[in-house]
Amino acid sequence: MVSGDGTRRGSVEADKRPGRPGGRRETARRERTKELEDAALRLFVERGLDAVTIDDITQAAGVAKGTFYRYFDDKAALVDALLEPVRGELLSGLEACGRALAQARGVEAMFEAYRAMAAVIASALLQYPSVVRLYLQESRGPAVGARRKVAELSREVSRHAVDITRGAHTHGLLRPIRPAVSGLAVVGAVERLLLAVLSEEDIGNPLELPDALTTLVLDGLRVPSGGKEGRRKLDGGGKRP
Repeated sequence: MVSGDGTRRGSVEADKRPGRPGGRRETARRERTKELEDAALRLFVERGLDAVTIDDITQAAGVAKGTFYRYFDDKAALVDALLEPVRGELLSGLEACGRALAQARGVEAMFEAYRAMAAVIASALLQYPSVVRLYLQESRGPAVGARRKVAELSREVSRHAVDITRGAHTHGLLRPIRPAVSGLAVVGAVERLLLAVLSEEDIGNPLELPDALTTLVLDGLRVPSGGKEGRRKLDGGGKRP
């Protein structure tokens, strides 16, 4: 059966089947998929999603255009595949932070919950730097075409951030600022710093960012306990509240 774009559906579906585990078909599929994803990611980061065509991707990967459609329905499907591991890392970190905050009853427990989330984000950054950069570059653009998948992930991240902030408010741990405002402000700060790291801006040791950012943000948002003794020291020394 031939589809509207001239592709034979039967052969497309057959080529998308993984084949026997460890077999030749599966190995070839994995290699070809990686070639296409690597070429596309490099071009997306350099030029932006809108400026890159499927022809550009297949030429960069050194394969025929028809080969692309054996593995991906369109450019949006390719972007979705690129985002998948980062999506999993980010959302699992946000969900874990939300669960921890649901049980937090003190400032230190709140700091630990946010610090754990920052560590997950840092892990995603180290494992998938180019994918994270693509997400950061494209997440503020119109949610159309291939960028739709990026925008969907951005909305999920923002929703989790607001929910997490709302949970901390419920326990009286944060200042009475509207959660939608403080939650999105935190997301904006984190994403700007990540982009600075990936753009090689001079902001110091990237490994120190998670704890520094956690301290900076939460010391600004949390309910003050009053007096010098109630202030959390930025150098990590002394007694914590």
